[in-house]
Amino acid sequence: MGTASLTSGIDHIGLTVKDIDSTSAFFIECLGWKKVGEKPEYPAVFVSDGHTLLTLWQRRSEEPVVEFDRKANIGLHHLAIRATDEDAFNTIYERTSKWPGVKVEFAPELLGKGPKRHMMIYEPGGIRIEFDLNAPA
Repeated sequence: MGTASLTSGIDHIGLTVKDIDSTSAFFIECLGWKKVGEKPEYPAVFVSDGHTLLTLWQRRSEEPVVEFDRKANIGLHHLAIRATDEDAFNTIYERTSKWPGVKVEFAPELLGKGPKRHMMIYEPGGIRIEFDLNAPA
């Protein structure tokens, strides 16, 4: 067997969310993503920034919600999304920090010793999202 990868990147990411309306509004209205499809009978909403596709699935369990704990739960630690440029990165922070239900874990800062920068938030449904800004080329 060769060592060449048998895959070519992520096709989409599926996330189970507390409230499909508030999470899809966060991506569409706050971040400017597009709704590219939906399955009302599930329900599910598909959103994209033109590069990444997310499937947002409505949680349907009657059991109490188990809040996100990146240090204890298996699975998603965080979703990392790249900003297009410095202006977009600053706008993302400005918009998300004021968006209803968003919790800012930390404001923009250097990642390690830099020059890459990042910030971390929890969207209204509690999913931890990192926004990254790569250093200028």
